[in-house]
Amino acid sequence: MLPRHMQRLGRDWVAHWDSPQRFCWNSRTSNSIRWADHYSWAPYLSAGDFTVNWRPPHFFGPWRPPHFFAPWRPPHFFGPWRPPQYWNWQLVNFTHNSSFHLSNPNMKSEGDEPSSKRRRHSGQNDVCCPNEEFTCSNQNEAACLSTPPKNEEENTANTRGMIKRHWEYFCHQSKKMKILEDKQIDQNNTEDKGKFDFTVMSYNILSQNLLEDNSHLYNHCRRPVLIWGYRFPNILREIKQLDADVLCLQEVQEDHFGMEIKPSLESLGYHCEYKMRTGRKPDGCAICFKISKFNLISSNPVEFFRHDIPLLDRDNVGLVLLLQPRFHCKATAAVCVANTHLLYNPRRGDIKLTQLAMLLAEIASVAHRKDGRFCPIIICGDFNSVPGSPLYSFIKEGKLNYEGLPIGKVSGQEQFPRGQRILTIPIWPPSLGISQSCVYEVQQQQQEENTGGEKKEAKLEHTEEIIIAAEKFPSKLHHHFRLSSVYSHYLPESGIPEVTTCHSRSAVTVDYIFYSAAKDDNAAQPGAEDTFDGGLKLLGRLSLLTEQDLWTVNGLPNEHNSSDHLSLLAQFRLIEQ
Repeated sequence: MLPRHMQRLGRDWVAHWDSPQRFCWNSRTSNSIRWADHYSWAPYLSAGDFTVNWRPPHFFGPWRPPHFFAPWRPPHFFGPWRPPQYWNWQLVNFTHNSSFHLSNPNMKSEGDEPSSKRRRHSGQNDVCCPNEEFTCSNQNEAACLSTPPKNEEENTANTRGMIKRHWEYFCHQSKKMKILEDKQIDQNNTEDKGKFDFTVMSYNILSQNLLEDNSHLYNHCRRPVLIWGYRFPNILREIKQLDADVLCLQEVQEDHFGMEIKPSLESLGYHCEYKMRTGRKPDGCAICFKISKFNLISSNPVEFFRHDIPLLDRDNVGLVLLLQPRFHCKATAAVCVANTHLLYNPRRGDIKLTQLAMLLAEIASVAHRKDGRFCPIIICGDFNSVPGSPLYSFIKEGKLNYEGLPIGKVSGQEQFPRGQRILTIPIWPPSLGISQSCVYEVQQQQQEENTGGEKKEAKLEHTEEIIIAAEKFPSKLHHHFRLSSVYSHYLPESGIPEVTTCHSRSAVTVDYIFYSAAKDDNAAQPGAEDTFDGGLKLLGRLSLLTEQDLWTVNGLPNEHNSSDHLSLLAQFRLIEQ
């Protein structure tokens, strides 16, 4: 057993290394950082642990072994202690705010990008930010990047660290998008008297739990910007700045929602509805709306997991709200807002299509009106599918013939998909209770009974074609909506693809805002006026960025954007009939 003097070293220990540098270790292990696959733990150093003129405690003196322990030698497992190779401690300037540097073992320097990204963007000038100091306190784990620029070059890098996203106002007279610095500076964009205008945001805020489980996607990031205490203020600041009337959030972690997100949004005048995933992952979808603009008619969660259907063994969810405008509208006016996060797995297109059909069936049930038409619809979310894919086309066009379609090509996430199994016909079993028209079987029967000989043939034509086609061609999916996308997914001048997510593995578009366009909207689909009671006119949108733009600020997340997804924002005007 070690003497009392040696046991005390577990709390306060000063060791002399080969170099004259000293390393002081205080054993308050509660203040520690955990990061999977990088380093096990490191103590927080604070102003209370060091001062400028540090002196050993009064009980420290020239230690000598006790008389009963002479001549004493350390056990064989003791040796000259050296810090692990992934600790690069630099104890400098111990002033009131003590700080230290952590190096990343997977990169040559803190500002490096993954090798694949360096190869992809070889020839471009990298934007390198100065080495940041990670300041840790005993009170919380929030980190700040405190090192100021040391010269003009670094000051330019910091200025370029934030990319300006412009507001694009849609001019319906010229049928073109006009880029504005501020959406309020153009009089044509202001809310007309007697018209109901509102904004909708879709934002995957990146669950902290998923971030830590998939840390390999963020090897390009500086470690401090990945801590929730640093990320949440940035996310909240962006929400405040954009000031949307409706928020559709994905990857909302349950404990963060209850303790921070919901109280913060309620203080800003939002009412929040939340649906957590049904499995072990503690995140879900939330829809929040300003109570000054809308009343809640109904909230309808959608669970995609079914224990009696082997196909539906994933825990993704959706949420569908029916909202009533508070002014400038009829008493019967309503808007249906849906939010979802579909399965990621690129090789399970069968599950993705089934989850989408379940969401569309719930929307058809919530948005259905007595006259057989639907109120205006907005569908937001992370669909884990790229523009032009079969799943994307199905949402916009309302039909999909999936006969002979490989299961890995449904979402278009992989250029050379490994899942070559062909989709089965039908995709989901009849026990799900959803028809090939993506409505509940009971609802479809009621619609057929209500339309028997009482409606005009013009109003029945579209519905009858869908039902007959579904019976004759079981490999064809249909839905009743004619939906448009807020974004065109390509820059109009150059044709370069826009992206909504960018991390170490990929940069693509997977997030969307779909809406039922009004008859006079430039993006209106043919036949939409017969399906919807009114519609939505797109007034403007917040511009997206290209992959090249995002890598100039080291991808996502970064110091200013604290998710691996960009937020989507659109302004609509409700058109009534």
